[in-house]
Amino acid sequence: MTQPASQALPVVTLFEGGSALSEFRARQLLPKLQAIEPRIEGISARFVHLVVTDAALDAAGHDRFAALLTYGEPFEAAAKAGTSVVVTPRLGTVSPWASKATDIAHNCGLALRRVERVTQYHLKLKSPLIGKAPVIEGDTLAAVAGPLHDRMTESVLATVEQAASLFSELPAQPMAQVDVQTGGREALVAANTGFGLALAEDEIDYLVEAFTRLGRNPSDVELMMFAQANSEHCRHKIFNAQFTIDGKAQPQSLFSMIRHTEKQNPQHTVIAYADNASVMEGATIERFVPADGSQSYQKDSALSHVLMKVETHNHPTAISPFPGASTGAGGEIRDEGATGRGSKPKAGLTGFTVSKLWPEEGHYGKPEHIASPLQIMTEGPLGGAAFNNEFGRPNLLGYFREYEQAVASALDTVQRGYHKPIMIAGGLGSIDATQTRKIQFPAGSLLIQLGGPGMRIGMGGSAASSMATGANAAELDFDSVQRGNPEIERRAQEVINHCWQQGAANPILAIHDVGAGGLSNAFPELTNDAGRGARFDLRAVPLEESGMAPKEIWCNESQERYVLAIAPESLEQFKAFCERERCPFSVV
Repeated sequence: MTQPASQALPVVTLFEGGSALSEFRARQLLPKLQAIEPRIEGISARFVHLVVTDAALDAAGHDRFAALLTYGEPFEAAAKAGTSVVVTPRLGTVSPWASKATDIAHNCGLALRRVERVTQYHLKLKSPLIGKAPVIEGDTLAAVAGPLHDRMTESVLATVEQAASLFSELPAQPMAQVDVQTGGREALVAANTGFGLALAEDEIDYLVEAFTRLGRNPSDVELMMFAQANSEHCRHKIFNAQFTIDGKAQPQSLFSMIRHTEKQNPQHTVIAYADNASVMEGATIERFVPADGSQSYQKDSALSHVLMKVETHNHPTAISPFPGASTGAGGEIRDEGATGRGSKPKAGLTGFTVSKLWPEEGHYGKPEHIASPLQIMTEGPLGGAAFNNEFGRPNLLGYFREYEQAVASALDTVQRGYHKPIMIAGGLGSIDATQTRKIQFPAGSLLIQLGGPGMRIGMGGSAASSMATGANAAELDFDSVQRGNPEIERRAQEVINHCWQQGAANPILAIHDVGAGGLSNAFPELTNDAGRGARFDLRAVPLEESGMAPKEIWCNESQERYVLAIAPESLEQFKAFCERERCPFSVV
């Protein structure tokens, strides 16, 4: 019997890079490290790149990669022996840097699977007069690694060679069942905690009753999807609830009260509370748009309305301020671009409200994995500004507020404040007056994912953001934070721009951004708005990680993605736009 030939294993080649740590940053880190280990007297760091190819590189290929990966200030090796700490992207994830760098390498004609970047820190230690060279090990080394990495997005390894585990191919995970038929309510309670679903007691009762009536067990995909779509983040159950004050039922919910102002004074409103962003009447403008059927641009006069959006991204910013605020800005940009049948984001704002930056008496029970107000205010604004800048939109406005107060009563004293911070992302854009309404697309329309691939990030983000701060398990909170890739979002936006500039011939019939709950929220929202059902093939969803289970493919919150509907006859035109902008897409 002939054995099938084994598939060749990929080859990982290391390329040492330049300095990864400025003198300013080193001076900031050194006192923190010395407080943990007094023997540390200096710190430096360099980038190390790992290039994954199907075969070993020849001399010419090695030189081309070396030239591409030489940038920044050169690294000066530490003069004394010491300890090194290797910080990598979180194992099981693909960093935004890797996505962009791999794409650049492909555009340069280089054959590779992926290139990743890690940071190798070198700690200089005080040498004893006699005896062995000093080293840092065990718990002390783990403590020293703390200030050097972000636990949300990075992992720590002992050697650079161990970073090859970033590229391990994992087998796909099967869909799982929760045995409600045998285990009853307790099985669902355990799943609620284990998956971080944030289900309320009445929701658990509803699901137990529903699946008992159906005579079958729920899958983990169904439970995860239900939790995201039914979360406070997505459904605003508190704001839409009827409430009673002093025994008297109130005529309006909180959301009705918010909408009341616009209902009483709707002048100049085009869209309010009905799409991904609001739209106000604009003016006739002159713009350059592509001429019909050609590659040239021409002047065109059109009525352009003003688009506005503000939303929050509190939970991810509380867990990991830089990526949390960064993806908050990115999500708001996508909401603008996915309004109507496509629009153009133009200017952004970010704002932060936290408790006292320097609290007088501890942290009042703050969970260990929740960032401090000072960390949020030193890292969060940088994250929000970074995404806006890399996307190509100026971040023009912002605010910062701190508030904390001791409130005494006859029973106790409670420390009130923004212990769960508020991160606001907002912006302004423009939308063509003919493109403000989505079309209820007919049966047979194609449903498309536009933008980046799916990754095992942002799992259960909408459910996690609906919990009280610290109520979720730390590892589940880690999973609920997304990572941003502004470059891919810019490309997707350019595709959207090409589409809406076609005017009446716009191939986009309806569009939504992929945010909380991932595809499990976005695609059903798209089809529900059209009064349709749909069939989805999860195998068609582009992925950048191996080993993902169906619930992870369907519910992950990987950023820079949109879902949209087009007519089958528009597919070739849409494909041409995507190829021009080098933006991935897939018919799902």
